[in-house]
Amino acid sequence: MKHVRLLITKSLKTFLNKYGLLTHIEQLVRIVHPPSLKFTCNKFLQYYADENLTIEPPTKMQKREFGFIILEGRAMIRHKSFRESEALKSFLASTALSDAYYSAAYYEQPEADMDKKNWLGADLVFDIDADHIPTPCGKVHDSWTCNSCSFSGKGPSPDSCPNCGRAKFDTKTWMCDDCLESAKEETTKLVNMLIDDFGFANNEIRIYFSGNRGYHVHTENENIRLLDSMARKEIVDYIIGLGFKTELHKLIDKDTGRVVVGTDLIGWKNRIADGINRLLTTSTQRKLETLNLAKRRLNFLVENKKTLQENLKNNGWIDVKGVGPKNWAKIIQWVVGQQSAKIDTVVTTDIHRLIRLPGSLHGKTGFMKVEAPLSGFEEFDPLREAVAFKEGQVVVDVVEAPEFRIGETPYGPFKNVSHVELPTAAALFLVCKGAAEVVNSNV
Repeated sequence: MKHVRLLITKSLKTFLNKYGLLTHIEQLVRIVHPPSLKFTCNKFLQYYADENLTIEPPTKMQKREFGFIILEGRAMIRHKSFRESEALKSFLASTALSDAYYSAAYYEQPEADMDKKNWLGADLVFDIDADHIPTPCGKVHDSWTCNSCSFSGKGPSPDSCPNCGRAKFDTKTWMCDDCLESAKEETTKLVNMLIDDFGFANNEIRIYFSGNRGYHVHTENENIRLLDSMARKEIVDYIIGLGFKTELHKLIDKDTGRVVVGTDLIGWKNRIADGINRLLTTSTQRKLETLNLAKRRLNFLVENKKTLQENLKNNGWIDVKGVGPKNWAKIIQWVVGQQSAKIDTVVTTDIHRLIRLPGSLHGKTGFMKVEAPLSGFEEFDPLREAVAFKEGQVVVDVVEAPEFRIGETPYGPFKNVSHVELPTAAALFLVCKGAAEVVNSNV
């Protein structure tokens, strides 16, 4: 059976999009096309029913709210609570769930309505997602379709449709080694800030691959548990470098005309020194041109790289001669953008946030949310470590999918391919992405 988008005319699709019905029609077709839904439900139930599976419950789980999305119909269940891990695992194994979450917050009455829960505090959580990181690969494997006129394009969705001017889109995002590596780099920057600048201990920070396109960083510390949303926003602003003012940090000395960052400082001064050094060390002429400086200023940077780096390393300052204070201020602001961590700001400031349960499956990929080591994080491969299903073959019809990797094996690209036999993990990934339908399964 072909994907629903291939079964309707363009004019009908435009009509359905206009009134917000296309997504509902697709869900209905998915429900009446039993093999795919049955296959997905069976695999998720099989995963949670495995007696060897360990679902790590959050600390003080009896004070947490749990939420779930049901596979069939995509209904949300909230305000659940569990007193022990066995009860939680039993629930997971008895219901075909797409996604499982728990609250970063602690409540006196987690099963009550929001206004009656009695908030007791919350962990500090961060979400780093490739969706928030501009990467060249997104222009290759991501796409969007306007919900109003069905005009489509590659890459991240625009602010408004270039055809009709509307601003609602159906987006399709995929993950590759490049965007996952970008998310890892942002996570590394975040963790370094938490340890070096905020003073968190290593054992208070845990990194998890989300199961899709990024990472979650969980921090538990009594000193931050009672912080309200505004206090958490201050932390967020620091991490993303929002409102950074060169003059407030006295980075350019008015008397000597030097960029002064120091050699043994912490915080943003240290990060700016590191960022300038990276800029001078690794930047090509083309990358330096993104600074939008005059050609003779760029030439000065290129020709004096070594001298500038030596002064920075030995003295903690750089002469502005040849570039000028205003241009150095522009360079510093660019460096702040590079050294900041690209986090989802809403997740961290929301003191009632539900976060994906470690060990659970991600409904959009079939991958697990798994912990990554703090030490040796750079070697962690989520496309190998987060694979839940490693046995069996499944025959699917694939509508369209870019090349993707699971484990050591690449698959695709696919476009209107019928009866292709794939390993269970690859087939489930495509089905969860809405890019394939199951024809036959032996698992």
